[in-house]
Amino acid sequence: MRVILADDSTLLREGLIRLLADEGHEVTAAVGDGDALLAAVGHDPPDVAVIDVRMPPTHTDEGLRAALEIRRRQPGTPVLVLSQYVEGRYATELLTGEPSGVGYLLKDRVVDVEEFLHALERVAAGGTAFDPEVVRRLLARSSHGDPLARLTPREREVLHLMAQGHTNAAIAGRLWVSRSAVEKHINAIFDKLGLPRTGGYSRRVLAVLRYLGS
Repeated sequence: MRVILADDSTLLREGLIRLLADEGHEVTAAVGDGDALLAAVGHDPPDVAVIDVRMPPTHTDEGLRAALEIRRRQPGTPVLVLSQYVEGRYATELLTGEPSGVGYLLKDRVVDVEEFLHALERVAAGGTAFDPEVVRRLLARSSHGDPLARLTPREREVLHLMAQGHTNAAIAGRLWVSRSAVEKHINAIFDKLGLPRTGGYSRRVLAVLRYLGS
């Protein structure tokens, strides 16, 4: 897997380069600001870009704005945001855009290297990977017309685990229920969100992103 890293912390960049190299991945570029990131992706598109939120010059939201620009210029480019911060406006815009190949993890909550690597590979393959705390904070931004109100407590639990990228089998194991029960809950979620079966789109991903954008 070919990876581009964007983080203004030299120490973190070097650590990720070594970690990914040890796992057999290639870091094709490691940069410290949004402009360099856009240039690197434009010159040699990666399998996935790992991007911090706050980078020079203002250290506010340069990384997320660069991620959005990458997705605009080269739709479908997988992007995994890895940051200490949840920046609401641009995060929601990124996560509610093209529903594939996106992720958002919080640095201080990534305590397992294997978990990070699995999330990275999932995003690179076109899947999603959201830290549950990111999901919680984005959902909390809106208290009106919240579609969560239409779900049962169990359906909320299932959606919460879906948002983390878990499979039906993994959700069943965590909730101590059968896979068929999980499938029924997921179908109920789709129905309550008004997500019909439409070719070319994943209702599972759309359900998660619908909540993130609520």
